[in-house]
Amino acid sequence: MKLNAKELENKKAWEEAGFVLPEFDREAVTKATKENPQWIHLGAGNIFRAFPAAVLQKLLNEGHMKTGLIVAEGYDYEIIDKMYAPHDNLSLLVTLKANGTIEKNVIGSIVESLQMDENNEKDFGRLKEIFTAKSLQMVSFTITEKGYSLKNAAGEYLGNVTEDFKNGPSKASSYIGKLSALMYERFLNGELPVALVSMDNCSHNGTKLYEAVNEFASKWEDNGLVKAGFKAYINDSDKVSFTWSMIDKITPRPDDSVKKMLTDAGFEDVEAAVTSKKTFVAPFVNAEESQYL
Repeated sequence: MKLNAKELENKKAWEEAGFVLPEFDREAVTKATKENPQWIHLGAGNIFRAFPAAVLQKLLNEGHMKTGLIVAEGYDYEIIDKMYAPHDNLSLLVTLKANGTIEKNVIGSIVESLQMDENNEKDFGRLKEIFTAKSLQMVSFTITEKGYSLKNAAGEYLGNVTEDFKNGPSKASSYIGKLSALMYERFLNGELPVALVSMDNCSHNGTKLYEAVNEFASKWEDNGLVKAGFKAYINDSDKVSFTWSMIDKITPRPDDSVKKMLTDAGFEDVEAAVTSKKTFVAPFVNAEESQYL
């Protein structure tokens, strides 16, 4: 058994091997999501696949949602190429139970994956479409506490942040700069409301996100690089909210003992990949059962 949409058509083989499959029509959910995106997540790492994606899968299974998740990676683009694309955005969540058993869930709630790369015209163009969609309700984040930092340990602005302040949204290359550029697109297209929801495990996460985005909005407006009103839009809580919503779940690197259990069950896609930025990714995520929201 290999992790891709075609292989999942043989439901009987997967279920007999103890794998729990998505219960919704993934093709219909994918179509609905592409036409009317509601939720995009920034940060394609393991905790995202093990927690928010699994939560949405439950909501889709129960019929509470009709659209799925879009994920964008703004730091390590190889994650998309090496893990999401080859497996049709599917992943396997292996939950380690206290009694020593494992639960194997194929997660199908992620229906689109993109590189948040300003040099990738196709993907960044699609991100602009998503950020200007009236249907978009939430942008969530698991980018680590460092992802919100605009300055180094000495209190100096990072080099790419300084360049972004000078060049404006059309040439933004820093993480928050790219996010702010996408928010500027939403501002230009009717000042549409949206919730920016940090899920990172750090104190005052929503405030850290607000301060970073507001800094960009202020610098760009002060330098005449954006239309007047962008900063006011970012600061209008009726339009843009910066919600505190912390998640926590232990998601270690792919474990060899889990690989063996999966292989014994007939699952073939067990090999991990290491990106040039030293990110360890695999088609499966092994995680402890406990989780906190």
